[in-house]
Amino acid sequence: MDIVDALKWYLVFVFSTSFHEAAHAWTAWKLGDDTAYRGGQATLDPTPHIRREPLGMVVVPILSYLFAGWMIGWASAPYNPAWAVANPRRAGLMAIAGPAANFILVLLAGLLIRSGIELHFFQAPPSLGMIHMTQAVNDGWPDFAAKTLSIFFSLNLLLCVFNLIPIPPLDGASIVLLFCNARMARSVFGIIRHPMLGRVGIFIAWKFFGEIFQPILRVAGHLLYPDVFFP
Repeated sequence: MDIVDALKWYLVFVFSTSFHEAAHAWTAWKLGDDTAYRGGQATLDPTPHIRREPLGMVVVPILSYLFAGWMIGWASAPYNPAWAVANPRRAGLMAIAGPAANFILVLLAGLLIRSGIELHFFQAPPSLGMIHMTQAVNDGWPDFAAKTLSIFFSLNLLLCVFNLIPIPPLDGASIVLLFCNARMARSVFGIIRHPMLGRVGIFIAWKFFGEIFQPILRVAGHLLYPDVFFP
């Protein structure tokens, strides 16, 4: 195991996940629910996020890297269910804020990769992968930057797409609240918050996620390198 690569993965994972949850917490706070804000989740400081979900923020990411070579995990931000039922559209905006935060990081990493290409630091990789969204022209710091930006780009794209799957307990299941009134929201929440449905939903989403994500990763690669064909 490459300790430097593992550290890159973990730092990117912790920052990206903290950014995702802080976006949920900050949006809820601004829209009238200060539950996560009072709990300390409206921050990029990973400490409260790790304290709330040590399994998803520490144990699972490390195990996934050891067994798969890349990291995945989870965190969470609390909210007031009564507020969400009374304000379903605001709850829908809170739900979409997390994936939107990850998409912002995808765009930022993409802009930095394109800038590196224009400055002749980076070039298109021979094939796309989680740590191969770009490739350094030379060894040294450009190689370090290329791998780190590749992880930032691909991991945040993964977090964004996975959380948008419309299956409970993922954020995508709550987007329907944008189109609900308070009476409809009560029924929707009864489904979204059902614990057994949440367990089944995670299994189904993860089972078929590879088929969804690989084409999206290729599309992202073509956007980064319009003149390059990737198999």
